[in-house]
Amino acid sequence: MKRHVGMGKLNTRRIVGFLGVAVTTSWAFVAVTVATPSAAAQACSDVEVVFARGTGEAPGVGGTGQAFIDSLRAQAGARSVGVYAVNYPATKDFANSIANGANDASDHVQSTAANCPSTRMVLGGFSQGAAVVDTITQTMSPAVADHVAAVVVFGNPKSAYASSLAGGAPLPVISPLYAPKTIDLCAPDDPICSEPFNFLAFFAHDSYAFSGIANDAAKFAAERL
Repeated sequence: MKRHVGMGKLNTRRIVGFLGVAVTTSWAFVAVTVATPSAAAQACSDVEVVFARGTGEAPGVGGTGQAFIDSLRAQAGARSVGVYAVNYPATKDFANSIANGANDASDHVQSTAANCPSTRMVLGGFSQGAAVVDTITQTMSPAVADHVAAVVVFGNPKSAYASSLAGGAPLPVISPLYAPKTIDLCAPDDPICSEPFNFLAFFAHDSYAFSGIANDAAKFAAERL
């Protein structure tokens, strides 16, 4: 569900292309192989949010991710909500950053599916982080999809402008296996995910945390837990 409202182990040598997103946000489309789930023990929550922040944000889930998680927790009732911040550089070294993010996210999601089979996962990402999420839906074992309740992506690179920044490289997309449980949110005039290009609207790309869009995403995810 794409909505306009109110990016296995990666081999960096196989990366197809990359782009800069807005002023400081970017994604890379990558080729991948499937990761092996970790055997590490972990505590099991009712719900697990796996979120990848945008370029340049401090380690953690970032502003958009935090707004989404706060809203989801408020709507989750008595269910416990765990959070995993994808551990990756989120820098402009796009090839290595996206590769590291997809490897880390994929490992954690597959490990959670194996070790906490009753946990309902929500995958989320903002901008470069959205590209990480796009990538792992294409590469993980199909069986993992049964453990994912919802996918939420914000400011996902989709526009002609975003494509031009990639030098014409193909833009990443959510796997058809996950598409029915995905909400793809694009702020009005965000030049990374909407047309026509509006140079004066780059601020829109950073509006998700405070515009109410994160609440829309949380409502979507909560209804699917």
